[in-house]
Amino acid sequence: MSEKKFYSHPTALVGSDTIGDNTRIWAYSNVQKGAVIGSGCNVCDHCFVEQNVRIGNDVTIKNGVALWDGMTIEDGVFIGPNASFTNDVFPRSKLRKDAFDKILIKEGATIGANATIVANHTIGRFAFVGAGAVVTSDIPDYTIWYGNPARQKGYICACTKPLEFIDSAAKCVCGLSYKLVDGLVVPL
Repeated sequence: MSEKKFYSHPTALVGSDTIGDNTRIWAYSNVQKGAVIGSGCNVCDHCFVEQNVRIGNDVTIKNGVALWDGMTIEDGVFIGPNASFTNDVFPRSKLRKDAFDKILIKEGATIGANATIVANHTIGRFAFVGAGAVVTSDIPDYTIWYGNPARQKGYICACTKPLEFIDSAAKCVCGLSYKLVDGLVVPL
């Protein structure tokens, strides 16, 4: 049996045997058997990762976050403290379901502190969901959303700088360029 190459705090409960190298799981977190966590991740204090959750590489999950069956989190995602997710659009106590609703958070997205993401929605690549937002619809790539319910408030570069489109084109101060095609942001 090979030696584990991830760190888990002595108070963490780690049942999964599929955790990537250089991942850190901090105090009082619970990662259930069957969960998959990539390399270079940081799962902070008091987090819960249910058995059918898939987490990519280089993901940061701040304190107090619960990730439920049916969630997929791609590489480079940031999830702020106490963000909430659901996996059942119509829950009832003591009613067992054969399958749960899904949430997909795509590469590089940011979910702000205390945001709530309702099941059956996708958060796009490098999208930014502000603190306290309540997401009840899909979020397109490279967009900024906040409020309750969350509404689109602008566009954002992969580097996190806001984008301004002129004649359907935008160039960020970081050097990346984008165009708007049918209302959707396309990197060039």
